Amino acid sequence: MTEHRLLDARLCSAIPYLKKGGRVADIGTDHAYLPIHLVAEGIVKEALACDINEGPIESARANIREAGLEAQISTLRTDGLCGVEAFAPDDILIFGMGGELIVRILSDAPWIRRAGVGLVLQPMSRASVLRKWLAEEGFSILGETLTRDGRKFYQTLHAEWRGVPTALSEEEALLGRLPEGASPELLRAFLAHEIAVRERILRGKSLSTAADGEKEQRELQFLRERLEIAK
Repeated sequence: MTEHRLLDARLCSAIPYLKKGGRVADIGTDHAYLPIHLVAEGIVKEALACDINEGPIESARANIREAGLEAQISTLRTDGLCGVEAFAPDDILIFGMGGELIVRILSDAPWIRRAGVGLVLQPMSRASVLRKWLAEEGFSILGETLTRDGRKFYQTLHAEWRGVPTALSEEEALLGRLPEGASPELLRAFLAHEIAVRERILRGKSLSTAADGEKEQRELQFLRERLEIAK
């Protein structure tokens, strides 16, 4: 077996939320680096590497062969979670997609609404949309991790179905449980980044008389208040 690729903090953020020795499905696997690492390190027993495009699936297969893990990692070319139920995963990973796309993928798979199926999700955008959908659909967000790579910040959510829908406020959806686990320095940097994003949006909207920036103004005020608390 060849030495497998080391993972960065963004991908490693999934590990604490996975069931030890379980079965994991990686949706949008790309090169299959994450499932290879998880199986090679004994974190999970089996993995299913999924992608919608043939190119990434071929790359994943080549990397799995090189790692000598063909007996434990299989591949599936599919759209979202279609066909994944037969694998019976204990945990589902969806990294590298926007929050709205993750919502669409989860919405199309009613079988994930069962106790014991863990969702480990890392939205590249619109994390608040994903949080609100999870809560409204009866999923509990059990933990969140914030990581940073240069100027980019990544939010990793761990959720499981509990069957009790709840409504999140805009503020709760915006930050979720991130303040609980993030270091003060990292949280301050993230809040400053999110403030700068909304300030840019509002500057752009100010050039258009038809643009409504009320939502961004509310978010901006909330984020500024949280940054003051975090200092």
